Amino acid sequence: MATAIYLEQYLDSLEELPAELQRNFQLMRQLDERTEELKVDIDKLTVEYVSEAKEIQPNIRLERIKKIQELYIKCQEYADDKVQLAMQTYEMVDKHIRKLDSDLARFEADLKDKSLQESTKPSTSKAEESATNDKKKRKKGRNNSDDEAKNSKKKKVAETPTLPSLALSYSSSDVLDMPVDPNEPTYCLCHQVSYGEMIGCDNQDCPIEWFHFGCVGLTSKPKGKWFCPKCREERDKKKK
Repeated sequence: MATAIYLEQYLDSLEELPAELQRNFQLMRQLDERTEELKVDIDKLTVEYVSEAKEIQPNIRLERIKKIQELYIKCQEYADDKVQLAMQTYEMVDKHIRKLDSDLARFEADLKDKSLQESTKPSTSKAEESATNDKKKRKKGRNNSDDEAKNSKKKKVAETPTLPSLALSYSSSDVLDMPVDPNEPTYCLCHQVSYGEMIGCDNQDCPIEWFHFGCVGLTSKPKGKWFCPKCREERDKKKK
């Protein structure tokens, strides 16, 4: 019965997952198509510029170069959006995997707790049999025998160790905070795995590369190039 409840609840939580995954994959495909269209435009404009560069005026050349650069920046933005979608998709699936781990841990804890409760129930059959024999053997001291049997029974129950419930050692929050796969790469200034929205440093030599929005004080993706605090500090030193 408990197994059916856990399974039903988990299947209910998965109901929206296929639609969400399909939506993200469609958005990533659209971003790919837009990027390919921009690449065609970039190639066309580049060929025209190279063939006409010597004949056109300097101000027109600068305008064409600027237009080509803008298209490249747009391609970069599409690529960044695609990376964000991929990370969100990963986080979606990972969330359900963690929930499954949590449900399994709670289910095992319930089973262990139930078995412990059954094993620690005091047995009264031997105490009753002993009390009956005492009554038969010691008719004159019936009241004393009854008191001794009751005291013995109370003492036996009092001395029975009370084992802690294993269910208390498992909770959904504990399982969600369990250490992740040690082989999974870490990122950001916090040296944690990827989760939520992240942004990549535009410095190709950045040793960290990816950062969580919250760790670098961002709430949305900034326009243009973005450099992490360490790379920005190094760039400022070089300028000086």
